[in-house]
Amino acid sequence: MRRLILLLLLPFWSSAQLPIIYADVPDPSMIRVGDTYYMSSTTMHMNPGVPVMKSKDLVNWEIIHYAYEELEPDLDLGTGKSMYGKGSWASSLRYHEGTYYLSTFALNTGKTYIFTTKDIEKGPWERKSFQPAFHDHTLFFEDGKPYLIYGAGKLMLVPLKEDLTGVAGKERVLIENANLPAGPNIGLNAEGSQLFKHDGKYYLFNIVWPKGGMRTVLIHRAESLQGPWEGRVAFQDMGIAQGGMIDTPDGKWWAYLFRDMGSVGRVPYWVPIQWKDGWPVIGDEGKFPKDLPLPAGKGLIPGIVNSDEFTSNTLSLVWQWNHNADSTRWSLTDRKGFMRLKTGQVGAPLLQTRNMLTQRTIGPKCTGEVKIDVRGLKEGDVAGLIALQSDYAWVGVKVENGQRFLVVEKEEEGKKSELLKRPWKGNTVFVRIHCDFTDFKDEATFSFSSDGKRWEKASGSLAMKYKLTHFMGYRFGLFVQATKSEGGYADFDYYKINEL
Repeated sequence: MRRLILLLLLPFWSSAQLPIIYADVPDPSMIRVGDTYYMSSTTMHMNPGVPVMKSKDLVNWEIIHYAYEELEPDLDLGTGKSMYGKGSWASSLRYHEGTYYLSTFALNTGKTYIFTTKDIEKGPWERKSFQPAFHDHTLFFEDGKPYLIYGAGKLMLVPLKEDLTGVAGKERVLIENANLPAGPNIGLNAEGSQLFKHDGKYYLFNIVWPKGGMRTVLIHRAESLQGPWEGRVAFQDMGIAQGGMIDTPDGKWWAYLFRDMGSVGRVPYWVPIQWKDGWPVIGDEGKFPKDLPLPAGKGLIPGIVNSDEFTSNTLSLVWQWNHNADSTRWSLTDRKGFMRLKTGQVGAPLLQTRNMLTQRTIGPKCTGEVKIDVRGLKEGDVAGLIALQSDYAWVGVKVENGQRFLVVEKEEEGKKSELLKRPWKGNTVFVRIHCDFTDFKDEATFSFSSDGKRWEKASGSLAMKYKLTHFMGYRFGLFVQATKSEGGYADFDYYKINEL
């Protein structure tokens, strides 16, 4: 009873439970409308894209929508090309006069995209796009007119047409060298702009990375957009940086930022703000605080990731396809209660295979599990569960010379190796991937079962590495691959994710 009373008296979210979302949710942009917070993030080559999340307390979040189903119709795998590490990057989420605005850009298409809706939770989103792609921009409205601030190091201001279909006039330099507050030796120029107006002043957040130092938050302040702008280093601890600020209904302020956390990805951190002399002061004497005055988190399941029995005719919002999916090659209705993935292009490398269905991994530890009916596989087909990044590994079944084999295979630094290969006589297989991100251990291990009860662990492991070639934290992926001919398929009975 005494222990229960002590727990009830604890008002803070302990730092031992941080980050707020232990998963790949980078480049957050956040708004509050009434008592509800909305946040967008980056998922680049995944579709649907630009997830929108909702929370009532800044801690417990759920995915409620995406800005688009496909960024462009021709960004497919299987052609030897890909948009790994590309696609839509940092977004800007805004609310203005009853309309929600979500803007982003893609260097590989050379376009800036702006999506609008009156209903952020149900949509639909209207899309407009134009050239060029304005890097790491922030969208804002001044006297009812739309503008973008974009760039790296030299930050630019550009006016937009009121219908958001393009540039309305000549751009100008906003800040000639936004790096200056961080010193002369800069590795990553100031970027990731997010602009806010508070008490009549303008506050521009950026990230910068001094050489030999860490990711750092910069804030510039001005009385008007015309300047002059004065800047300062606002936060420099643990590499937590890039984002902006948000207020709560009761008048408190928070910085929402993210941190590189190894192979799990770039994960969000919230840091309290106090106002002093007209400046937002982040953290506790410049450091991340020991405790946060936030409610306890309920976990990332089911709002950010979730298990699935595939009993619905539509995919849950926690799923995203790797690149554009081929709608003729997957079905939730061909066999009720199963996700049927069908082979398409023949001979494409695994990372070029379409219709890989993915979810985030989560920290500090997690396990992904699937049960697969492999009777539909043809000669040369492979079906399984993958730990997806540039260096990857999978566990599943391969058909070779008319025989099924249980295989664990990995590719590291471009070199493939088999950790396990043995004959498999059953029509179904249960496979698991266990990911350990604790203290940057970044290790994936693999196990399998014929009945889902007795499990055997494969020897060996994958050293998971966050690589810019994918620019994304590891994901669990369901896949089927054809190496000989089309026409095969695999039926996934369920997907389970456990947060450990």
